[in-house]
Amino acid sequence: MSETFQAVSASSEGDYLLLAIETSCDETSVAVVRNGREVLSNIISSQIETHKQFGGVVPEIASRKHVESITLILEEALREAKVELEDIDAVAVTQGPGLIGALLVGVIAAKSLALALDVPLIGTHHIAGHIYANHLIGDIVYPSIALVVSGGHTEIVLLEEEGKFRIIGRTRDDAVGEAYDKVARALQFPYPGGPCVDRLAQEAAEEIVLPRSWLEQDSYDFSFSGLKSAVLSEINRSRMKGESPDFSALARGFQQSVIDVVTGKAIRAAKEFGAKQMLLCGGVAANRGLRERLSSLCEEAGVPLLIPPNKLCTDNAAMIAAAADLKWRRGQYSSLDLKAEPILSLEEWSV
Repeated sequence: MSETFQAVSASSEGDYLLLAIETSCDETSVAVVRNGREVLSNIISSQIETHKQFGGVVPEIASRKHVESITLILEEALREAKVELEDIDAVAVTQGPGLIGALLVGVIAAKSLALALDVPLIGTHHIAGHIYANHLIGDIVYPSIALVVSGGHTEIVLLEEEGKFRIIGRTRDDAVGEAYDKVARALQFPYPGGPCVDRLAQEAAEEIVLPRSWLEQDSYDFSFSGLKSAVLSEINRSRMKGESPDFSALARGFQQSVIDVVTGKAIRAAKEFGAKQMLLCGGVAANRGLRERLSSLCEEAGVPLLIPPNKLCTDNAAMIAAAADLKWRRGQYSSLDLKAEPILSLEEWSV
């Protein structure tokens, strides 16, 4: 990643406006954020209805939809924020990780704007955005532990100080959101099935107990492929007996297994590293069962918990502005040869 480092940030001159663009997967989003905290607009155009017929995101279609939407979403974000392009002080964009074609649409748009407006460009890490979405609703206290749960990522991140990321645990196979969608298909739910599994689990009267994948005793890593296989085995076992699978009991068993492992490891990490705060981040942070369990465990452990509202959990540009603000305030700007990076290291992106 190529960056130029300025000695003095423009933020020293008073209020500033960051325009942020997010196109890492299947949401086209543009936001205008004042001073890194005040969201003036956060427009999100979802492609769920387009991809639903395919049972998942089709990268080529996602890229085309971003091209069709980006200008309209940009105009709407400026209109809702009641600002003009000339008022923007810097342009932030998701550089990675994500789908390469989708990322390219946002990066090209951001570079064009930064060049035309003669303002700084700030390439931003998608997961840093999810983590710093919490900064839009409250102050982050360090050291803190971030539990990142999304369709493409499941990680436990230690933040020893502002903008310093250290990954201490990650998934070895499926991300938790990916596991939810695969199990949802097995339970005959349409894409995206995660919210359906959560709702069915909450309503279930019984639970089919499924295995917990704790891995090695001291590991903070995750593995969900075995749990997914256990769900499929239960369905096949029922059908071989000529019985109808109890989908609600399976959904509850699957969700309880996931929640036990991810929250258990997050709380253990908070205790080991002396975290003063827990941050829940990513699209799966909207899961009601996960929110309730983590809230209860954090209260028992005496660790304050921050969880963004649902609109800031899923992919959105306001979170990208919140993360980009870390580099804006330090005058760390990207050069115009910025490239989209589908595999971008969070730890190397640290400020």
